Amino acid sequence: MSDADVVFEARLQRTLDERYHHRHPFNLRMHAGELSPEEIRTWVRNRYYYQTRIPIKDGLILAKAQGPAFRREWIRRIRDHDGDAEHSGGLALWLDLAEAVGLDRDSVETLESILPGVQSACDAYVEFVKSHDLLESVAASLTELRAGELMRERAAAWEAHYTWVKPEGLHYFRARTTQAPADAEEGLRFVLENAKTPQDRDRCVAALERKCQILWNLLDAVDAAHARPRLARHAQLRLDADEPMLVLPERAVRLNDSGGEILALCDGERTAREIAGELRRRHPEVPAVEDDVHHFLAEMRRLGALEHGDHRA
Repeated sequence: MSDADVVFEARLQRTLDERYHHRHPFNLRMHAGELSPEEIRTWVRNRYYYQTRIPIKDGLILAKAQGPAFRREWIRRIRDHDGDAEHSGGLALWLDLAEAVGLDRDSVETLESILPGVQSACDAYVEFVKSHDLLESVAASLTELRAGELMRERAAAWEAHYTWVKPEGLHYFRARTTQAPADAEEGLRFVLENAKTPQDRDRCVAALERKCQILWNLLDAVDAAHARPRLARHAQLRLDADEPMLVLPERAVRLNDSGGEILALCDGERTAREIAGELRRRHPEVPAVEDDVHHFLAEMRRLGALEHGDHRA
């Protein structure tokens, strides 16, 4: 390995040290045993959507490859997730996990009730691979350099803290402790062999940073669903005018009636999921009302109108 390759690999590893989702507050709380059963179930249900996108992005990577040797190696990843037969492979193991935490297997498999922020993050990964070249696409997959270690930590944490989960549900985590390092070794070798210019190396680091951000965004959405939003101290909700109004220090935002209704429920006691469920109960005639609520709350957080309370079980 050349000196340039050593420096380049160190940049990739440093990117993961700093940006990989092992540092996300949700994962830290998970491994400390601080998540409620409902938080676990929300994560399992939504993370399955990400699992279903993996073989799709791997198929796109295969379509970009010119060499049969690369394709022979990479196609194993699709088989690892989809299995060689029905009810085998990583997707089936994840559905076993869903059952082990008390979810209905069929409802998880049909992708019901996926949080919009999770769907957006996962679709962004597929779109990244679709729109970037083979080198950048493989570089984005190098989060697997940390995945094996994370899976070992996760399996141990679940055994210690979430004893209510049936033991057979942990088979996915254990399988990935060996699959992910093997996949990562192949991916890293390809990237080191093919990123020979400073520009190529910069593109690879940027691709890995983007993938880390996507994983972070996924967990942000799951975490926000169980946070208890309340109006920020500098925000005022006015419902006594002709139309609801949100007043912030440097701007006022006109709201429709549903926006005012949602913010009125942000009392620091209800979770975002509970607020969305209440709006569904009040307005059963509105399709996708829960998705609309989560989108609205995300926009209010972006504007600085909301802050999160704690994550009480």
